[in-house]
Amino acid sequence: MMKLNLTVRKLSLLLSLAALTASCKTSQKEVITYDILIKKASVVDGTGKTPYYANVLIKADTIALIDRDTTSTYPATRTVDAKGLVLTPGFIDTHAHGDPIKTPDFKNFLSMGVTTICLGQDGFSPNHKDLKVWMDSVDTIKPAVNVALFAGHGTLRLLSGVGYDSIPSEDKMTALEKLLKDALDAGCYGMTTGLEYTPALYAKSTELNRLARIVGAKQGLIMSHLRNEDDALVEASIRELLEQGKYSPVHVSHIKVVYGKGKNRGQQILQLLDSARTSGMKLTADFYPYTASYTSIEILFPDWAKKPNNYQEVLRTRRKELYTFLTNKITKRNGPEATLIGSGPYSGKTLLQISQELKKPFEEVMMDDIGPYGADGAYFIMDEALQQTFLTDPHIMICTDGSPTMRHPRSFGAFARILETYVQEKKVLTLEEAVRKMTGLPAETIGLSDRGYIRQGYKADLLLFDPAKVHETATYQNPHQLAEGFNFVMVNGKVVKEGTNLQADRQGYVLRKGVKH
Repeated sequence: MMKLNLTVRKLSLLLSLAALTASCKTSQKEVITYDILIKKASVVDGTGKTPYYANVLIKADTIALIDRDTTSTYPATRTVDAKGLVLTPGFIDTHAHGDPIKTPDFKNFLSMGVTTICLGQDGFSPNHKDLKVWMDSVDTIKPAVNVALFAGHGTLRLLSGVGYDSIPSEDKMTALEKLLKDALDAGCYGMTTGLEYTPALYAKSTELNRLARIVGAKQGLIMSHLRNEDDALVEASIRELLEQGKYSPVHVSHIKVVYGKGKNRGQQILQLLDSARTSGMKLTADFYPYTASYTSIEILFPDWAKKPNNYQEVLRTRRKELYTFLTNKITKRNGPEATLIGSGPYSGKTLLQISQELKKPFEEVMMDDIGPYGADGAYFIMDEALQQTFLTDPHIMICTDGSPTMRHPRSFGAFARILETYVQEKKVLTLEEAVRKMTGLPAETIGLSDRGYIRQGYKADLLLFDPAKVHETATYQNPHQLAEGFNFVMVNGKVVKEGTNLQADRQGYVLRKGVKH
């Protein structure tokens, strides 16, 4: 009996030692040295909820730990004192332009806190049948920001052979559908349409609805530059998009009402959108905080003067008619002084100034010196009270509709302007709601499952800044001036901007829908 008790005691001792050893090993494993400790930050997490104080720890490209006990200490390669600063997710620009192969640095976006941009807008995406090839090329170059790509309907029309056909043959339509499916399978987040531009303006609802079924089946999103944003036609254009919304989530790009005036008109448009949501439709929009748009000068020309029509023949045979059309169109759009040319030899001058310099009517300048594809321009045609109504809607997020080269202050200042003008000065938005519109809401809308919020396990795209010091420096006269105040920017766990210094190493890549990075 004594031997049995002794054996039991020995066995118990051995088990205790084994447990102690295992416990020690476990404790040793739990000692993690983090890459970055952001200490005592006021966390505005992207949900719109009240900020809280926390230590946020980064390991590799991920938010590894969020600890609201700010007295805790952790081993970290670098500690950043965030006292007096807010920590937010990196901003997500739902409607951007640019070529990451030609201009991968994207300093304009990083300087205003944008860490992810959505490309392929207004129906125009890279001119590749296999978009995976383009994505791989971008990853090889490594852009400074993350890129979420959409397939452009207009580009797919040209690649498929549909081109400028109003009603595609069934063979061409099948080819168009296959290109869209391939693009979505390659990792595109959906499809964009630019129904104000050729060749997409020739598309009918039957074609658009067929494509919407494909986007919806692939859990994508349709972003649409509406067919017409003029006050008299914008509601009909929205309803055309709502037809597609029966099959897929839909999104109004850079929502605006050209010629419209006043808060009440803005509310009428919002009521139309709310009614669609009440019926169960997934419907969102984005907005840039300026009253001048920017796009190709072609929007001032009639359809019959654009591709595939021969413009020189139009000048020969319909010159007087074109002159009259341009007179009426530009006069209605607040006159030649309200069109600021942004590219080409007349860049930086209004149409009125060019007319005076060349000593000829502005209509003749448009016809003979610029033409439908000779320039881009800024157009001062929106009403501040109406547009600001859109800004406050909880389903509308923020975008730039800008690029590194575009001559419009929105390209360099949109996100800074939201914080400086609409949060700090006008107090139209709270900081929490503004950040939600720039982070969590776009992430949910696009389908970015691990970005847009400050949460454990999410990617470490982060900003640290004092909201009171954020400043937009870009103007219409000098649009290529970097925003100020975002003194700490991280992309995928790496510091890419500190103070005014942008790092040479680029840390972004192409985000692909359905692919875990």
